[in-house]
Amino acid sequence: MTLNGLKEEMKTRPSGSYMPDFFRVKGYKTSGSNNPSIRRADGIAALFTEPEPFIYKNDLIVGSIVPNFVSLSDDESQTVEKYMAKYPERDFIKNGDHFAPDYRSVVELGIPGLIDRIVKSKNDHKEEPDAVTFLESMEITLRALARRLFLYAEKAEKLIGTDGYDEMRLRKIARNCSSLAECAPQSFEEGLQLVWMIHNCFVSEGRYAMALGRIDQYLFPLYENDIVNGVVDDNRVTELLANTFLKICERRFYCDYDDVVNICIGGVDRDGKCSVNGLSYCVLHAVRDVNLPGPNLSARITPDCPDRFLDECLKVIGTGLGYPALMNDEVNMAALARIGYDTKDVRDYCMVGCIENFISGKQPPWVDGRFDPICYLLDIFHGSDEIKLDSIGSMDEFMSIYEEKLAAGAKDYAENTRAASFVPDPENHTMPFLSCFCDDCIGRGRDINMGGSKYPSVHGAALMGIGTVSDCLAAIEKVVFEDKTATLSQIKEAIANNFEGYEELRTILLDAPKYGNNDDFVDKYAVWYTKTLSDLFDNYKTTDGGAYYTAMAANTSNIWAGDSLGATPDGRLAERPLSDAASPTYGRDVRGVTSTLLSVSKPDYTRCACGTVVNQKFSPSAFKDGKREKLLQLIRVYFNRGGQEIQINSTSREVLEDAMNNPDKYPSLVVRVSGFSAIYVTLEREVQEDILSRTQQEAV
Repeated sequence: MTLNGLKEEMKTRPSGSYMPDFFRVKGYKTSGSNNPSIRRADGIAALFTEPEPFIYKNDLIVGSIVPNFVSLSDDESQTVEKYMAKYPERDFIKNGDHFAPDYRSVVELGIPGLIDRIVKSKNDHKEEPDAVTFLESMEITLRALARRLFLYAEKAEKLIGTDGYDEMRLRKIARNCSSLAECAPQSFEEGLQLVWMIHNCFVSEGRYAMALGRIDQYLFPLYENDIVNGVVDDNRVTELLANTFLKICERRFYCDYDDVVNICIGGVDRDGKCSVNGLSYCVLHAVRDVNLPGPNLSARITPDCPDRFLDECLKVIGTGLGYPALMNDEVNMAALARIGYDTKDVRDYCMVGCIENFISGKQPPWVDGRFDPICYLLDIFHGSDEIKLDSIGSMDEFMSIYEEKLAAGAKDYAENTRAASFVPDPENHTMPFLSCFCDDCIGRGRDINMGGSKYPSVHGAALMGIGTVSDCLAAIEKVVFEDKTATLSQIKEAIANNFEGYEELRTILLDAPKYGNNDDFVDKYAVWYTKTLSDLFDNYKTTDGGAYYTAMAANTSNIWAGDSLGATPDGRLAERPLSDAASPTYGRDVRGVTSTLLSVSKPDYTRCACGTVVNQKFSPSAFKDGKREKLLQLIRVYFNRGGQEIQINSTSREVLEDAMNNPDKYPSLVVRVSGFSAIYVTLEREVQEDILSRTQQEAV
């Protein structure tokens, strides 16, 4: 199988250093234009066409980062740095990547069709010199993309007869690439080749977490036509996809870090009908076959999606891969509709990065940051405003003080993130290639971050610690205001001393109701948390007028945030992790998975337009035939009650512990971390322990 052969080839690291900007600088040096966008386009054109194409012996779909490895002298490296400083790139916080391109249009029109659109738009804007110039810069990059495909075709032809290469495969690659340079794709294989080459260009530009989006939708017409005409079968389609997805992992093999490329399957179509199709299953099985982090698969689950689809998702999760993350389509669409997007665009959403909801190809790249509500709770006890704790006479009064602090914190957060994302000279930070794949940059003749996109940018305020905060508030209400077994001042002293000398009080606090057990006494605070934070961030807009989303997502930040915090009123000790994302505090959800998911589904997650992360860990036996049906129905009920997302680890505690102690035995053990999966033995010890601490559900 070509997949295994390709994996073997990718074990050989290229010589030199990964330096794509070396080629970009060649274009900057030779550009004859004084216009920043044209100069930038000339740099991009050189980046796409100067490196010699590289084709693996087992390639079916070509496009690699290997050509970007070069050996440079110190003088050459300094020259690259000097030129790149003149033409700065936007980074993540300035809307530089984490984007889902409009692959639907380019698959339908091809490169020549997009160029035709540009030519028409130049005529429409002929009285607007700035628009015409920017359109010219976009055209330069698209023509360079076409040239890159021609170069790959030529390379494939030159390799014919070379030892280890298959002649028929090379001829097919050459035909596909040369055809795509001149026409729209006519087959599934051509469509996949075009999409991958564009993605590979984004990677060469230095963009991270560029989503492949709804690949089972925009490539479905080509897939369906090929299936009907007997050109391919599902096995061949799965092989093509797996061969492509594996190369997402080039960064892992060659640059020592993973890319997070979100791929979305399932959900409804733009008319609102369940869109699961044969290609959806092929994508699912291809990610299973790759069995490596990188292809970050998300499955949109509709109420009427086939049980077979959800069951196939669970089978893949049950391999230990942790993919796909399961997304509640109805909740996500309701959350996005609240922002005011057109209905058809809402239905066509996908995810970027980990789990972040995104309107495909119609808004600038994603930006987010971390907002920690627990800090403002602790500020009541340890803040500089010297609140007289024992004068607080009720839980309502305590909550009013907390809400005031959260409001001030949200205001500061919005001001700081707007300042961080501000670019004083946007005309020198344009993105002509990326703008080609966003509606309606071509029609408007504008850069994606300068009014070209249909919708403005958004910012995701990533919240975490909903379990920790809820547990703290429930403990305060129970212990201080209901049972009156301690005062707020006593809790202050106890947490200031990390409960040393206050062990009895810590036991009382730990015995208070805990989130994740279907207890309204504590769960009401999770409901409050979600609504209150959403209401606060509804008051703010990004620099171009977009929304502030909220998210319940932390990746591994719950560990590092907890490490910098003292003890908390729920009985948590200093420097211990906070609860992860939207999940309960691990080990405190003790009444079984049904109670856990009943709790987690109580907040109104239509208020979280970004999305949520709910981590669960099941025994591998839960995925066996005969038991998997119960898990499927559990997820159906959870989604029907309003749960937004769930992702599952299925590796036993015994295996995880053994892998921690004997990493050499588990070089390929993949686990779900949070919004992404990773090789378990490569994770830091604290992250491994956090995964290990998750409550393992033995039965449904």
